[in-house]
Amino acid sequence: MSDSIGKVKAQKVTLKGKFELECGQSFNDIELVYETYGVLNADATNAILICHALSGNHHAAGKYENEEKPGWWDSLIGPGKAVDTNKFFVVCPNNIGGCHGSLGPNSINHDTGDYYGPDFPIITVRDWVNSQAKLSDLLGIEKWHAVMGGSLGGMQALEWSYLYPKRIKKAGIIAAAPKLSAQNIAFNEVARQAILNDPDFEGGRYLDKSKYPKQGLKLARMVGHITYLSEEAMRSKFGRELKKEKLNFGYDAEFEIESYLRYQGDVFSESFDANTYLLMTKILDYFDPASNFEGKLVSAFESIEAQLLVVSFSTDWRFAPERSKEIVNALIEAKKNVSYLEIDSPHGHDSFLFANEDYVKGLSAFLEN
Repeated sequence: MSDSIGKVKAQKVTLKGKFELECGQSFNDIELVYETYGVLNADATNAILICHALSGNHHAAGKYENEEKPGWWDSLIGPGKAVDTNKFFVVCPNNIGGCHGSLGPNSINHDTGDYYGPDFPIITVRDWVNSQAKLSDLLGIEKWHAVMGGSLGGMQALEWSYLYPKRIKKAGIIAAAPKLSAQNIAFNEVARQAILNDPDFEGGRYLDKSKYPKQGLKLARMVGHITYLSEEAMRSKFGRELKKEKLNFGYDAEFEIESYLRYQGDVFSESFDANTYLLMTKILDYFDPASNFEGKLVSAFESIEAQLLVVSFSTDWRFAPERSKEIVNALIEAKKNVSYLEIDSPHGHDSFLFANEDYVKGLSAFLEN
């Protein structure tokens, strides 16, 4: 049996009506792009919502026509995989604020006729979850069998569990944290400053002026990418290997790791929107479930009814296992049904993208039990 979903197509929907944002601003009608895999059963009880991370989008699995690169979670979604599309109907949206077809900074503001650019309001994980709930209504899904994601996607799954407790049966919170540390906020700020100080940023109006802050976005991605990898992964893959046999005594990329980071930055800067990157890092910075409960995470979790699985990875230093345990301990204190899985993996924060055997078994058992 093939474990490939095969060719997929994105869909677009308009969520009609006024949509209030946590910042106090609002939109009239929201366009969302999403993909689905598998078949929704007659009573709509087999649906799983996949939430993407900072640089992710709706293309989680399968391949587009005439493209060879699969979706970002293709290793885990498909027939017989951890998220088995022979059993489940899987939905993955590109969240508002994104840059792959949903309403975002690179969309046209119909009130002005220009790109939203820097005028796009700061949104939050809660805004995302509220928009996903509206998408659920449109798809006829009253209750998700599961909501899951990695990193920022895991934060959305956690938000779902206490914001819409009656609409979610299970929550998969993978490689996440209850809020960012000062160090993580610092990394995000360095990335933002790289973009904001690019001379082609033009105060965020680069699209209106046919410019693009490629260098700033490239540097931001390079900084971010370092935090996604573990020292072990970089050492085993690159070590201190030189591109050539000897040092050149200059500032070109001489080490393999330098070349790799520059390549990753170049590729990303050609496919992502700079204003969206700024926005996504702020969404990460602002996430803090306890902020509305006098700093008490246990109180934030009181409303949860779902079964929860929290997964961390041994070499993830951006959202280390200790941060996942903060979530687990608060859930235990709140007397919630939670399981915890720490996976030994060499891939750092990016581990949630790889089909580690124990990871796959854990997810499969959680979803199907």
